[in-house]
Amino acid sequence: MDHTQAPVLEALARYHEREALPFTPPGHKQGRGADPEVVKVLGDEVFRADLLAFGGLDDRLGSGRVLERAEELMADAVRAEHTFFSTCGSSLSVKAAMLAVAGPHETLLVGRDAHKSVVSGLIISGVRPVWVDPEWDGARHIAHPPPAASFERAFDEHPEARGALVTSPTPYGSCADLAGIAEVCHRRGRPLIVDEAWGAHLPFCSQLPSWAMDAGADVCVTSIHKMGSGLEQGSVFHLQGDLIEPAVLKSRADLLGTTSPSVLLYAGMDGWRRQMTLHGEKLLGAALRRAHAVRDEIAAVDGLHVDGPADYVGPGLGSDFDPFPVVIDLTGLGVSGYRAADWLRDQHDVNAHLADHRRISTQLTHADGPSTTGALLTALRGLAHHAEDLRSATEVAVPTPDELRMEQSCLPRDAYFGAVEDVPVARASGRVAAEMITPYPPGIPAVLPGEVLKPPVLDYLRSGLKAGMNLPDPADPGLDTVRVLVEGTGAD
Repeated sequence: MDHTQAPVLEALARYHEREALPFTPPGHKQGRGADPEVVKVLGDEVFRADLLAFGGLDDRLGSGRVLERAEELMADAVRAEHTFFSTCGSSLSVKAAMLAVAGPHETLLVGRDAHKSVVSGLIISGVRPVWVDPEWDGARHIAHPPPAASFERAFDEHPEARGALVTSPTPYGSCADLAGIAEVCHRRGRPLIVDEAWGAHLPFCSQLPSWAMDAGADVCVTSIHKMGSGLEQGSVFHLQGDLIEPAVLKSRADLLGTTSPSVLLYAGMDGWRRQMTLHGEKLLGAALRRAHAVRDEIAAVDGLHVDGPADYVGPGLGSDFDPFPVVIDLTGLGVSGYRAADWLRDQHDVNAHLADHRRISTQLTHADGPSTTGALLTALRGLAHHAEDLRSATEVAVPTPDELRMEQSCLPRDAYFGAVEDVPVARASGRVAAEMITPYPPGIPAVLPGEVLKPPVLDYLRSGLKAGMNLPDPADPGLDTVRVLVEGTGAD
């Protein structure tokens, strides 16, 4: 296929050349009605590119096949059989993939390190999860994707499972043995879904870990905005094989998605595919060399440890490693990731991607260069110099792996929609949670609806909140109370 083409961008240019007049939404009419104060911030071109996908970019019947051709080019670029664009982020895409594999009260094997969007999918669908535990590094307090052997055991115990879902890479850059997990699934005639939201770059550079389609996954969900050049909320999901019907996957996405998709987001995904297909190996190869150099320079700063393959790959850990999430362990400084991230933003206008009780992640992409990495290094050296001022008496009570896991007593859907009450956190132990409680980012819930609450997890969240953890989803942001099922209801 001709990857110099960009159907969405080309159609947008033709629309402007024709000086077409819209008597359709959006109501700002190419920016003519936009508030001038808004235009000062956003610019004219944002409004000029904001038009209907059908009845604007293409005709009302989609006769020009603009979106369809863009999706075909994307599929070809990444060696998938089918690709679908989403303007609702990978949070929608992963739900659509789940619903294409399992229905209400059917079973799906799911890695317990899944994003909260996966749990939302379970709540919406009524799918029964069988949680597959990740590999947990107790010394570093970090989770790695579950190995193939764990999915094998889960299938043996739950042969009725309709398929499996694994997250790889993790937001920290740890990668699963996707080929091994796919083999376990396919031996049983079951599909594998990979939440590869952090892996948009993987198909375009031979020096990076294998990506999901090459490893044999059936459906792969990718956020173009995370590691690609797309705009926020731009997501694609890819399909191959005959275990999931393309029409079913498309229908599930249509069930959840918007009928007013953003042409801006389509254009960003289309242009990014062209950029990567034509120049990705060169751009990402240079970015990879830069990442390795930056890692070495950060590691030379006293008190900073940069997590690498030796920390993430091996028995009981992950299967591979993506070096672009530059994860910095601050244990040597005695500073929490929360305090460090706040200081970097306040003092240097440097925003870390994520922060936990002992780490920050400073995500690099092909967009970084000497000016951005130089500013990052200056800020991190300043952080090390001011570490003594940032130490806190608040310690986060991090549970052991056994303490983290809680019994799933009923379906997430049943707990979420059941009869609920808010109880003081001191009386919540032993009760069934009716809400998600999620340290964010990276957005992996510590508490799921339907789980039986335990003191170590509640202590972890309460102490984390005092130390600076962000908990955006509980009904009580201060976590003085927890939303639970009324006793005697919601049993599975």
